[in-house]
Amino acid sequence: MGELVRKLQLLNKLVIMKPTKSIRKPDNTAKKPEDWKTGDEPLTGAQNSYLQTLASEAHEEVDTNLTKAEASKKIDELQHKTGRGLDREFSTGVHK
Repeated sequence: MGELVRKLQLLNKLVIMKPTKSIRKPDNTAKKPEDWKTGDEPLTGAQNSYLQTLASEAHEEVDTNLTKAEASKKIDELQHKTGRGLDREFSTGVHK
């Protein structure tokens, strides 16, 4: 019984331990697209595909000659218009 209690105490310590700030990864999701180092590059294939899906649902035409940053802003705009993807990581809310 004592061994089981010791193991449960150890497990409890491991579960409630939080990583220190020094080992946490920085959160890049809060960066504005204008601040992205690659924001002026052409939109990615994934962005283009998702934009086309959102534009179709929103009954809009979308320019495919956008930068990554412009595409990200347009994705957020269309997500809010269609309600699609708002609870996912795609929508950061930083573009408002």
